[in-house]
Amino acid sequence: MADDEKIKPLPTPAVEAKDKVNPPAPAGVRPNPRPIGKQSSRLASLNSLYAIGMQGAAAAAVAVDVNSKDGASIRPPPQPGRAAAALLPPRLLRPLLLVAVLGTGFLAVLALLLGGGSTSPTLLPGLSAAPRRPQLHQQPCPGAADADADAASPLDRWTRAPASAWHNMSDEELLWAASWQPRVYRYPYRRTPKVAFMFLTRGPLPLAPLWDRFFAGAADRALYSVYVHATPGYRLNLPPSSAFHRRLVPSQPTRWGEASMLDAERRLLANALLDPGNHRFVLLSESCAPLFAFPAVHAYLTRSRHSFVGAFDDPGPLGRGRYRPALAPEVVRRQWRKGAQWFELERDLAVAVVADARYYPKFREHCRAPCYADEHYLPTVMTVEAPGRIANRSVTWVDWSRGGAHPATFGERDVDEAFLRRLTTAAAQGNCTYNGQPAEVCFLFARKFAPAALRPLMRLAPKLLGYG
Repeated sequence: MADDEKIKPLPTPAVEAKDKVNPPAPAGVRPNPRPIGKQSSRLASLNSLYAIGMQGAAAAAVAVDVNSKDGASIRPPPQPGRAAAALLPPRLLRPLLLVAVLGTGFLAVLALLLGGGSTSPTLLPGLSAAPRRPQLHQQPCPGAADADADAASPLDRWTRAPASAWHNMSDEELLWAASWQPRVYRYPYRRTPKVAFMFLTRGPLPLAPLWDRFFAGAADRALYSVYVHATPGYRLNLPPSSAFHRRLVPSQPTRWGEASMLDAERRLLANALLDPGNHRFVLLSESCAPLFAFPAVHAYLTRSRHSFVGAFDDPGPLGRGRYRPALAPEVVRRQWRKGAQWFELERDLAVAVVADARYYPKFREHCRAPCYADEHYLPTVMTVEAPGRIANRSVTWVDWSRGGAHPATFGERDVDEAFLRRLTTAAAQGNCTYNGQPAEVCFLFARKFAPAALRPLMRLAPKLLGYG
């Protein structure tokens, strides 16, 4: 306060209400009319409470001037002198000092509580307080329902699999989210490759009990994931113990022989790519059955240097005869390939498929019956873009010996011990290579099995297929 500023004396407490706020100084104590400085109204109120509390004990003489400009000025307690010593006998001095200390502590705690537990330092004009540094490493809350509470580090948001396969994204948003891929191929954490089993179905999964026995053979559930694309509106009611529980993905209507079939395949791939742990992606149907135990299938896929896409050049009317000139210049006739719908891809090729904006739009527009996109798109594109990355064969066995547009279907009477032995022996598996070497195992799955085939498959699987 400036030296030439006029100090207004405190008003004489003539009103009872004011006497409660501004108690008179005790007799013999000379009041100090000069206020110390401006304080906030909140601090003035706190000091008022403190003054009232101290009045009864006569521990201090605190006066609050409610008539100052800012509404609060605090008078310091008088210095102890002879008069104060006369009022405070030595036997009362110690307890009164204790009361004063306790009152000061109470005042400080009350100020912190009313102030939200934080202080705001006064800064020079033009400066601002430095922002509080965010806490990057937070301890998880035990038992919290929120998945984010389970994160041990910020890296978990990039490595954690979604809790459910269901979401509210559109196809455009889904494909965009699935197309993300790190450019650094060395992972900064210990990673066990996971296999994504993608089921393209019309509805029920009649062989689900067989597949649950197959998945039960996994040493860890983190070694696989399951995705089901069914008819929109279909509900898959399976117990939580099933590998198919809550594994339905948002779907769209799909018709055989149309581009919507290829859309469904890309939709399944995109959903599986949302899990950063998935390394291999295999497309299956509700009529497929595994021919070997889970450890053998997992090792076969994750240790392969190739993706399993069948691609061959058929010069006849069912091969090159389906080529459409409108596909040029991206695809010319000599590059046209045909193959089985049931593929297996490693992760970077799966990302390339869902992010494809060069070939896919043309196939969707121009490849119409008798051109079938699900039989020609992937074999052709992989032959053009990554011919050395594919094995030129499928890992799913089918029987076309009966002729027609669809392979043979096997029912309860067809499935016996001799039939399954035929499928799993080297003679029936055929000739193929694996990582450049001749292999005895070429097929890991077989189709098409009718729902009635479940009973003999469940009975014979432990003995002949190695699981269940």
